[in-house]
Amino acid sequence: SCNWGVEGPTDDPAIVELRERMKRNFLASLFLSLGVPMLLGGDEIGRTQGGNNNAYCQDNETSWFDWDLDERRADFLGFTKRIIHLRKTQPVLRRRKFLQGRPIRGDRLKDVYWLKPDGMEMTAEDWEDPGRLVLAILLPGNQIDAYDPFGLPVVGDTLFIAINAASTAQTFLLPTIDSQGRWERILDTACSTGGPTKTLKKNRYRLKARSLAVFRRDLGSGAPSRSRGRGRHGSA
Repeated sequence: SCNWGVEGPTDDPAIVELRERMKRNFLASLFLSLGVPMLLGGDEIGRTQGGNNNAYCQDNETSWFDWDLDERRADFLGFTKRIIHLRKTQPVLRRRKFLQGRPIRGDRLKDVYWLKPDGMEMTAEDWEDPGRLVLAILLPGNQIDAYDPFGLPVVGDTLFIAINAASTAQTFLLPTIDSQGRWERILDTACSTGGPTKTLKKNRYRLKARSLAVFRRDLGSGAPSRSRGRGRHGSA
């Protein structure tokens, strides 16, 4: 664990803001992962037991739920609702089978791409680099190994997830799309409630330090295509 500069409670606004951002990062990581998200009652409002793991016998403020929310906890509740809604509305996040790293339906696109900020695919050397703190995930919406009750393939939005665990801001290059659509930012943990939805004018995004952002693109607006540049995803 990390206290971000001070052990225990603090009034330092920079430390408080960073701690809140890390809470949003942890929650987003949970709801963007495969499997069933396990959320403990109270997590949605930032409830803490102060490190006490035997609070079941504490009939006091250690175990009580305080529903008198201040602005900070109300914002976190709003963020929790938003990330839950995001997961519920995005089929690529609710698949029941493991990612395979290959085309699912004969398409040239794989079901997942692990990318560096410059858009190039991660190599074995990149994965083995202990100092690598920045990466992105591309999840094509037409490469889900699932079918609806009518036997039709499940298709959803294509998502791009940018992760920056570094202490400095990083620029991410998103795959180029055709002229009929653009990437839309739908979540940024640098914002207290996830930030407003924002359409990108260019296929690049400056992500603040220790933050995570999610972008969507309606598959009907055109699918990302492989460029002539080896390993990069996006049209030339």
